[in-house]
Amino acid sequence: MRLVFAGTPEVAVPALDALIASPRHEVVAVVTRPDAPAGRGRRMVASPVAERAAEEGIEVLKPGRPREEDFLARLREIAPDCCPVVAYGALLPKVALDIPAHGWVNLHFSLLPAWRGAAPVQHSILAGDEMTGASTFQIEEGLDSGPVYGVVTEAIRPTDTSGDLLTRLAFAGSGLLAATMDGIEDGTLQARPQPDEGVTLAPKIEVADAQIDWTAPALRVDRVVRGCAPAPGAWTVFRGERLKVRSVVPDAERDGLAPGELAVGKKSVHVGTGSHAVELQWVQAQGKRPMLAADVGWQG
Repeated sequence: MRLVFAGTPEVAVPALDALIASPRHEVVAVVTRPDAPAGRGRRMVASPVAERAAEEGIEVLKPGRPREEDFLARLREIAPDCCPVVAYGALLPKVALDIPAHGWVNLHFSLLPAWRGAAPVQHSILAGDEMTGASTFQIEEGLDSGPVYGVVTEAIRPTDTSGDLLTRLAFAGSGLLAATMDGIEDGTLQARPQPDEGVTLAPKIEVADAQIDWTAPALRVDRVVRGCAPAPGAWTVFRGERLKVRSVVPDAERDGLAPGELAVGKKSVHVGTGSHAVELQWVQAQGKRPMLAADVGWQG
């Protein structure tokens, strides 16, 4: 099939690579978000998907909004059979959805209908799920509500951050998306409606959501730290300034600390929670690089 791939961040690149490598399909163009400022110099930088497509000599479309007439006209000229999508980052209007013969097929990083929305991986860790996965589904105008073609499952490990889990799902999902394109092309795959039961929502995690509540149990603190890593990053306030907490280890043997109370040793730093303490591993002060918590001048 002739494919137009839509995606933006690094997590979408494995799926693009899988489709480029497929002997059955041709990626004739990609759709991605416009260049954005990045780094200290705030220079304009193309998305990882745009850069990967350029390396392969694939046409790159960067509409400010996917309802722009110039973009829609070009998409009609290309006449794709299907548009696979991974983390594109913009809502697609019906006029765009209707252009490819087989519509737009999204790779979503949850087992739908669980965790519909922008941050499924983060929410699965925050909720303490033991299992997650990836789903391919037909995009319709509702939020991640279209019929599902296929799924792959992935266990959530006790120490997984959202970054760890998303990386594994990106590679597992890339094979699922390629297989979905194969099944659509040869007519052996039919999308099935999502069940009405089990719907949960996964809105974007804002910075305010990532503040650690030390009165919560240690298990919850650990989930917030892991679920918000690497972005937006869990944080607390120390000496009136925001301090990012990059990793902790619940320590059931350390008790007797009030929520938020510090216990600084020569080689370890513990903080009290609503249950037992957690040991701080890596922290990052504003404008500084990450450092071991034991190396911070807590008493200074």
